[in-house]
Amino acid sequence: MRSLILYCFFILPLPMRAQSHYPGQHAGKFALPDQLKPAVYSFDLKDVRLLNSRFKENMVREQQWLLQIDLKRLLHSFYVNAGMYDASEGGYDEIKKYAGWESLDCELRGHSTGHILSGLALMYAATGDQIYRAKGDTIITALAGIQKTLNQDGYVSAFPQEYINRNIRGEKVWAPWYTLHKILAGVIDQYLYCDNLQALAIAKGFATWAYKKLSPLTQQQRATMLRNEFGGINEVFYNLYAITGNANDRWLGDFFYDSRMLDPLKSGIDNLQGTHANTYIPKLLGVTRAREIENKNGQTDMATFFWKTVVDHHSFVTGSNSDREHFFKPDALAAHLTGYTGESCNVYNMLKLTRHLYIHSGAIDYMEYYEKALFNHILGQQDPQTGMIAYFLPMLPGAHKVYSTPDSSFWCCVGTGFENQAKYGESIYYHTENALYINLFIPSELNWKNKRLRLTQQTRFPAEGRMIFTVDEAPLSGMAIHIRYPLWATGGARVLVNGRPRKTEQTPGRYITLNRVWKKGDRIEVDYPMQLHLVPANDDPSVAAVVYGPVVLAGAMGSGNFSARAPYSDPTMHNDYYTYNYHVPATMDTSLVLDPASPDRGIKKIAGQPLLFKAPVQPVTLRPLYDIHGERYVVYWHIK
Repeated sequence: MRSLILYCFFILPLPMRAQSHYPGQHAGKFALPDQLKPAVYSFDLKDVRLLNSRFKENMVREQQWLLQIDLKRLLHSFYVNAGMYDASEGGYDEIKKYAGWESLDCELRGHSTGHILSGLALMYAATGDQIYRAKGDTIITALAGIQKTLNQDGYVSAFPQEYINRNIRGEKVWAPWYTLHKILAGVIDQYLYCDNLQALAIAKGFATWAYKKLSPLTQQQRATMLRNEFGGINEVFYNLYAITGNANDRWLGDFFYDSRMLDPLKSGIDNLQGTHANTYIPKLLGVTRAREIENKNGQTDMATFFWKTVVDHHSFVTGSNSDREHFFKPDALAAHLTGYTGESCNVYNMLKLTRHLYIHSGAIDYMEYYEKALFNHILGQQDPQTGMIAYFLPMLPGAHKVYSTPDSSFWCCVGTGFENQAKYGESIYYHTENALYINLFIPSELNWKNKRLRLTQQTRFPAEGRMIFTVDEAPLSGMAIHIRYPLWATGGARVLVNGRPRKTEQTPGRYITLNRVWKKGDRIEVDYPMQLHLVPANDDPSVAAVVYGPVVLAGAMGSGNFSARAPYSDPTMHNDYYTYNYHVPATMDTSLVLDPASPDRGIKKIAGQPLLFKAPVQPVTLRPLYDIHGERYVVYWHIK
């Protein structure tokens, strides 16, 4: 991130996250039930278990990193801020300090603790393994002691309140509310997923401080403060309000409504160009959560317009968006194929927004986007060798992914990574009162306790388009099972129930509905043949990406001209992911000779390798972008 914009209080380019709650989850944890009746409900993450797949492999690598995080090092800045004893001579010899965005001289210090609290809570829910809950308990106990020692009306942080004061005065400071949001979100996740009542007490105390701090501000002070990036703090206060029923918590959520940015959306105005993308997206998460809690008119329309604008006019073929973290002119993708596209946190938050809007409406379009962004961006941002995370997904032809380091980065997208890999199971299945919806094709087990339905999904997708769903425990009465019929499945669908073909009346972009009294052992087979197709840039049809089914294929271009540390970040360079010189070889050919109407004539599958393709006219091998690591690639080609 460029130093010129790090301290600009108008736009502070940082991504933001919000803790995870969707209608249907965390029964008994809320004083106020949602007033909006959703079209579909989420399952609790604990109801879904991943089976072996690329997603499970990513999750295991994330587990290893979460358990390796040294809490002494992680919490050191919190103890220093509270003036508490942590080690002899302030830990000068005893504590090897974390670097990057967790260093003691970084104004964002402490944000990773919030993400790690969320990651541990999500991992506990996703696995049931007590080791993640125990580590989260240890952090919460430490934060409770720090909050007590600070003795500042409930304030708890790794930095002093003067950062907030500077924000209120409009002075240069790097996004204090952004960091406080991460901490509070992680604390509430520990309550929601791990039943930690001490965490809830910390959150209540923090909200007491925040109300006392902010309620005396004038409208001018408020407007000045909101021009600094504040993350998804509005959503977290709305969630706390639903948990506690305390009207002051609702006031705090309303306080962070940014009318300057959000009101134009009510009139259908695309005001995204030039805005910091992931400063913008979480504002809509707060809006959607308020809509669910109080069912006020207007919020869903505003969020829907924003979502469609981003997806249809500001997103690459991977589902990612932005260049150098900012939205650019609508429909100008080919003009922005740079090394700094596709910030991972943007995609994380767009997936969160997508989940809320899908729950509100049940519209299948949301799950089409979810699949695209999950498979083509999130899945491939983790380095399989080290478990480290890439900040950007470069669209620059010949670029490569640049990964973080274990103790010297802690960028915002590293924080997102602690959460992403733990919650792959959250959008595979949804339900209504008497129906199940299957949206994602990921090997997994579902346990719908209230309906006594247990179901196993087995698939090699996307290596093949065949899925097998087995009923392991059957409900007592009839039930509809709806299986997403993807828009990319233009080759039709083959459906069998217990080996017998079933006529498919639905078309792509709808749900295949199977309604019967299910029995233990019943077996559903669905097969969607996958096709090659091109997705052109919306501003230049001669520039296009190659896609197989939902999977973006990229040309694997080797590691020529790699520097000594590539593909990993250099800790001695300040935020080098933002200034990285990819040294793309000048001789690299980034064109393909293809008939756009029939790409399968110029691109052929390699026998025995279901996701490996060759362009016979040129010495180019294509494979899924999520599987290309440690080498250069091309996503958007010049088509000849």
